Amino acid sequence: MESWLFLLIILVIAIIGKNKSLQIAAVVVLLCKLFPQTKNLMQIVQTRGINWGVTIISIAILMPIALGKIGFRDLLNAFKGPAGYVAVFCGILVAVLSAKGVHLMATSPEMTVALVFGTILGVVLFKGIAAGPVIASGMTYCIVTLLANMGIK
Repeated sequence: MESWLFLLIILVIAIIGKNKSLQIAAVVVLLCKLFPQTKNLMQIVQTRGINWGVTIISIAILMPIALGKIGFRDLLNAFKGPAGYVAVFCGILVAVLSAKGVHLMATSPEMTVALVFGTILGVVLFKGIAAGPVIASGMTYCIVTLLANMGIK
């Protein structure tokens, strides 16, 4: 019963915050929960969903190349100023943080609740995008590791 209430609250928050992605996600999860035969599907999505999402995002990112809107010239032009170098650095940083974040979520499931709650707040209150739990968990991993190295636990 608690999970139904939790999901309904998330749906209401998404509606109030006018966040279509979170609304759709909450409705899909509620519908899956409604039908007992979807339990296996829900477990598969739980374990593999992040990888599927990353794949879909990667496909979307590559589409401008496939459509001929971005080419080698654009890549070279990106390095004419510091922003291109910063973008490469940030891309590398996000990839590394995401890898650490996936590890953190796998080894500390209780952290996932706080990450999801923070992501929901970021989406609804600050008009963010719900692609952040993996990156947020990577940032959390780095901060927690830094604090641990300083003797703060």
